[in-house]
Amino acid sequence: MSPGRGHPTRADQSAVQFMMTVARGIKWWVGSVMGDNAYARYVGHLALHHPGEAPPTEREYWRARYAEADLHPGARCC
Repeated sequence: MSPGRGHPTRADQSAVQFMMTVARGIKWWVGSVMGDNAYARYVGHLALHHPGEAPPTEREYWRARYAEADLHPGARCC
């Protein structure tokens, strides 16, 4: 808010909107790097490329993904 005023200016509102957009972008990026939306992407892929196939539950998906990573470790830090 500007000094001496009781309501935010357009510049204040634009700055807040910009910061919220940046925060959403950072949240999306971190979630993508950490794999938070991997299951949703997989279900979307199945629906698009294999429409008759029932998607696994999220629990089944993560079990299979971790089992595959354990069987075939690639270049990873841990």
